[in-house]
Order: sequence, then C-alpha cells, then structure tokens
Amino acid sequence: MTDPGRSRAVRFIVALGIVSLFADVTYEGARSVLGPFLDELGASAAQVGIVAGIGEMLAASMRLFSGRLADKTRAYWTITICGYAVNLVAIPALAFAGNWWTAALLVALERTGKSIRGPARDVLLSEATATVGHGWGFGLHAALDQTGAVIGPLLLALAVARSHAFGPAFLGLALPAAAAVAALLIARAWFPAQGTTAPVQETQVRLPKVFWIYVASAGVLACGFVDFSLLSYHFEKTGVVKSAVIPLLYSGAMAVNAITAPIFGRLFDRFGLAMLSIGTLISMFSLPLGFLGGPTWAMAGVGCWATGIGAQDAILRSGISQVVSMNKRGSAFGAFNGVFGVMWFAGSAIMGLLYGHSVVAVVVFGLSLQLLAAASFFVLRNRLSLHAALD
Repeated sequence: MTDPGRSRAVRFIVALGIVSLFADVTYEGARSVLGPFLDELGASAAQVGIVAGIGEMLAASMRLFSGRLADKTRAYWTITICGYAVNLVAIPALAFAGNWWTAALLVALERTGKSIRGPARDVLLSEATATVGHGWGFGLHAALDQTGAVIGPLLLALAVARSHAFGPAFLGLALPAAAAVAALLIARAWFPAQGTTAPVQETQVRLPKVFWIYVASAGVLACGFVDFSLLSYHFEKTGVVKSAVIPLLYSGAMAVNAITAPIFGRLFDRFGLAMLSIGTLISMFSLPLGFLGGPTWAMAGVGCWATGIGAQDAILRSGISQVVSMNKRGSAFGAFNGVFGVMWFAGSAIMGLLYGHSVVAVVVFGLSLQLLAAASFFVLRNRLSLHAALD
C-alpha cells in the first residue's frame, strides 16, 4: 500500500522541480553563452572570471539575511517567490547590455535573486526530503532542475544560429522566467501547509561545530571548481570549440548532471559523504582535459565537470539537512550559501587572473584545491553520519 506521506512529499519535490526547470531554462540558457557574450563585449579573461563569481560574492550577505529571515518568520513561500521574480527582469535585460560591466551588474542581480530564494526554498525541500531520503529527494529535484538546464542552452543555440548574435537571444528567456513564477504560485496553492512544521525562532541559535567544518570543506571545493564561463571563454578564444557548438556542449553537460544527480543522491543515502569525495575526484579531470586537450578531450572534460556538479547538487544540501534541525535550516543554508558564494568568487577571480599568465597554473590551482576538498569530505564522512544519528 502506498504511503500517503511519501507520495505527497514526492509530488511536492516534483512541483518545486518544475519551478526550477523553468528557472534553469532562463538562467542556464544565458549562462551557456555568458563567456563568449562577454568576450563579444570586450571583456578580458580576468574580467570573465570576476563576472562569473561576482554575483555569488555580492549575494553572500543576502543569503545570510534571507536564511535568518526565513527562520524567524517562516515566510518560506513569500521569500521564495520574490527571489524567483528577479529572473523576469535580470536575464531578458541582458539583451540590452552595451558593455561587459552592465552585463556583470545584471548577472549579479540574477544571482542576488537566487540568494534570496535559495535558503527558504531549500528549507521547504528539506522538509519533504526527510520523508523520502535527503539524497534521493534533492537528487530528484536536481534532475528536474537540470532538465531545464538542458533545454535552455538548446534554445539559445537555436537563437544564436538564427541571429548570429548573443544579445537578442536573451529576450525570449522572459517566457520561461514568467513560467517559473506561475508554477511556483500554483505549487503554493497546492501545498499551503508546506514549511509549517518548524517553530518560529525567537532567539539566536547555534549551529553545530561539524556543520562549520563541513562548510569550510565545501568552500575549498568552490574555490577550486572552475566556472563554465571561463571554460567556454577558453573554448571561444582558442577555437577548440566553435561558438555555435558551445551552448550545445553546455546542454549536454546539464543532461549528464540530470542523470548523475539522482544517482549520487541514492548513493549518498546508502554510503554517506564519501560519495561527494568520489564526485569531486571525477570533476578534477575537467581542468586538464578542458584547458589542455583538443576538441575530444574538451568534451570529456565538460562531462567530468557536469558529473561533479551532479554530485554537489544531490549531496551538499543533503549533508546540511542531516546535521541541522528544521528550525535552524534557513540560517544553515544561508551561511553555507554565503561561504560557498564568496569562495566561488575568489576561485573564479583567481583562475581568471591566472589564465592571463598561464593555463597550466589554472589547472594546478584547481586540482590542488579539489583534491584537498575530496580528502576533507572523506575524513569528515564518519563524523557527519554520527552526528546525524544522534541528532
């Protein structure tokens, strides 16, 4: 006999997954051509690296604020809706960006919208994933999310092929952005009680020590993980991959992500945090293959990159859900996203600067940090499992 609680949880995860699908058609479609677009606007490699990470850094403090606000007010739905609505403005406006710094501001605005919605949405998801398994639940959501990330670049590839320009292709992304907000409002009407199990926080809460060690390890991973914008910039600059093929390559990467996320989620539920170490070790190969290889190796490198993203999507939030109780998760997700965003920016900026001097230096920098992160997660695996069992 079907468990009605489990069935409801799956329906809710799918509902939010559809919201994320439309949102990722919007953002990932734009992101797939961001490197070449910025190159067209006259940005250097260092500036591409900074733009790739600046939105995360600027939005870090907002994540901390929105997470704490979610814990205090339990206004998870309102905060989530406001964050998604930003997509309606930021991404289509890229069509009118006349220089790289205007584009950078719009990218930062979109990332800020994500930072507003992220902690509150993840609390709503974590309540449902507790019923079906955190790894499987977040993995299922990530698979739907990345389905949108497959469709978005395909749409952009078609638009760029027709117009032979990146800017006008952004205008059509207003439709999936509006669809994401509409789907979210429908989900809110169908699941009005979601997010009501956590008590309102009246006093400041202290997050467990193991959480901060986990966040530090994730920060190291973020710093050493190359952004696709820099990879695509390299492909465009060197001619390893043709401009019209880059969105297709990114779309394929998102398809790999959609497949690997639920797989890693299932493996996490069974084997724990060691699976994130394995995913990180796989993603390491994206650096030498993507920056030092020819066309075939570059495609293999993007596949490794996508597999690493799949592991992160399924496991990083699941680990937090294991060790932090429901009424503190807004603050926990906010703190995690804040650190992750700042470290992502730092790594992207450093890699962009290094690229101007030595591609090999970019590879060595990223490999070293990802290897350190993989080792850290492996050492932390038993402590995380023990804390989850005692919580």
